[in-house]
Amino acid sequence: MLANGLPRRVDPEWLDELPADDPRAMRSRRDLKRINGWMLQASIMTRLLLAHRDTPPRRIVELGAGDGTFMLAVARRLAKRWPQVRLTFVDQQNIVTRGTHDAFRELGWQPESVTADVFAFLAGEERADVVTANLFLHHFSDDALRELFTSAAKLAPSFVACEPLRSPRALLGSRLLFAIGCNDVSRHDAVVSVRAGFRGSELSALWPQNGAWQLQERAALPFTHCFVARRRA
Repeated sequence: MLANGLPRRVDPEWLDELPADDPRAMRSRRDLKRINGWMLQASIMTRLLLAHRDTPPRRIVELGAGDGTFMLAVARRLAKRWPQVRLTFVDQQNIVTRGTHDAFRELGWQPESVTADVFAFLAGEERADVVTANLFLHHFSDDALRELFTSAAKLAPSFVACEPLRSPRALLGSRLLFAIGCNDVSRHDAVVSVRAGFRGSELSALWPQNGAWQLQERAALPFTHCFVARRRA
């Protein structure tokens, strides 16, 4: 897929290959919190969730949840409107701390962590109301995303994702992370992420095309690409 002369390219990210307790990985996860803030990811995700849910969900599943702190920032914005949400973190590494779990409980949410391959999880999981993903889908090829979307469409009536926007401006921004003190892992992975990102209707084209879904896809400033799939009533 081409966009402004930037073909979509999926390459390995260093953070995915480092042990969870590697000092460079731990530093990079701290960098990611700042990058999420810089990209306004939590605010964008909150707006998308509120705009595309008529009633508060009972259960949210987050794919590629990492350390859980991104969704904690979202939950702090939503907890008063969406009480008592059961939240399931899915990741290949179990790095959500007890303190993060406790912070969710203080908001009235019920967190649980599942350590699993996302495809295996989706193939056998119980129903949810919403599936979310933040800076996760770009790790996969188009064929893998078709498979993931097919399973996610069976799991929940709503799917909301915030991904890197593949654009020259976003690529330039990814190359400037040295200016805010990000380490070598974060700087490498940011460029890889943008090159693997999305624009236009690329994700919509990969979602099951059976007429049962309303799909919305757009860019959100400064560097985010949004995708929402909602099952028709």
